[in-house]
Amino acid sequence: MARARKKRKPVAEMNVVPYIDVMLVLLVIFMVTAPMLNQGVKVDLPKVSSEALPQDNNTQVLTISIKADKTYYWNLGSEVDTQKQQDKALTLPAMTDAVTKIIRSGNEGGKHTQVFIRGDKSVDYGSVMGAMGGLQKAGVGNVGLITEAP
Repeated sequence: MARARKKRKPVAEMNVVPYIDVMLVLLVIFMVTAPMLNQGVKVDLPKVSSEALPQDNNTQVLTISIKADKTYYWNLGSEVDTQKQQDKALTLPAMTDAVTKIIRSGNEGGKHTQVFIRGDKSVDYGSVMGAMGGLQKAGVGNVGLITEAP
């Protein structure tokens, strides 16, 4: 005796499991690559082995970037201040004036300003020393140099 087989209706639902898998893979990829993104001006840093400096919560970080064509850029905190500078290349006197204003406003707000220089490895020593002299005129006592690990 043969049993009568019931006809099965086709499943009309969309299987979303593969889409969830793809979304999780994309999430992991973005989580891994996001910390690697650098903001600011492209500078080819010299390679030196050194230890990272400890960070203080009551400190604002000011980074002066010097490109290979001897143009100066500044970056306050983790984002470039595009409202004031619009990523424009500055001359040394204009950069010194901007840094002086930043240092004064930070001191009035009770924040200590840590200043770092990101100089391209092909920039001559005089350009970096000019920036350091301008920072000294602006009232900056300590300047750090940013390098890459070898």
